[in-house]
Amino acid sequence: MFNVLRAEPKTTFEYGPFRIRRMRPGQIQPEKNDDAFGPLSVIDHATLEQGTLVKMHEHNNDEILSYMWRGSMVHEDSAGHRVPLSPKQLMMMNAGESFWHEESTPLVSAEMLQIFIRPRQANLEGRVQFMTRPDGIKSNEWTLLAAPEGIESPLEIRQAVYVYDIRMDENTTTEVPSHAGFAQWLYVMDGEISIGDVTLSKGDAISDEDSALTAATAGKDTTLVCFLVCLGAQAILEGTISGK
Repeated sequence: MFNVLRAEPKTTFEYGPFRIRRMRPGQIQPEKNDDAFGPLSVIDHATLEQGTLVKMHEHNNDEILSYMWRGSMVHEDSAGHRVPLSPKQLMMMNAGESFWHEESTPLVSAEMLQIFIRPRQANLEGRVQFMTRPDGIKSNEWTLLAAPEGIESPLEIRQAVYVYDIRMDENTTTEVPSHAGFAQWLYVMDGEISIGDVTLSKGDAISDEDSALTAATAGKDTTLVCFLVCLGAQAILEGTISGK
């Protein structure tokens, strides 16, 4: 049975030029009384206007994927990186025991997901990874962005979670990624899709524990982000954001 989580404007918070709609992925299954979807803990759909500065701050025990959909953002961190992020360059921070970072949009505005995942173990080494894709999001073809340790992928998550994305042309159909033993959590970053008799628009999500989400059809040009999550994976609850 499909579960749907609709975009909820009342969960949006504004901090000057910085606007966040915070999602608790587990709320897609309200009967379980768990705000997290397994180790997938928090997803912030954020809009940063030009000139936004999020000052240097620390994270502990969060696996954080910065998924850029449009615009660009400058990332600086305690490891000495100063890197522009965009749909052509994504980032995974494995905060571990400690990692400091700062984000800014000096040139243009940006729209993105900040994805917080509970790691398998506390106080691992803090580090950062970058994924470069010169052509940006692929059209009508899923791209594996991040995967658990030991799986060949551009970015590594220290948890049993896979992340994919796709840009679909209007009136095209795609098969939703799946893996045995992993639940699907599919997010509409922009656009509109139909799965069976369910229609979803920007900000909506749909899930299935048995990986039974199959064909999705785009009603307009659409960007999707798909998470495959092992709901029973061991995870720690000590993260700055993901542990909440």
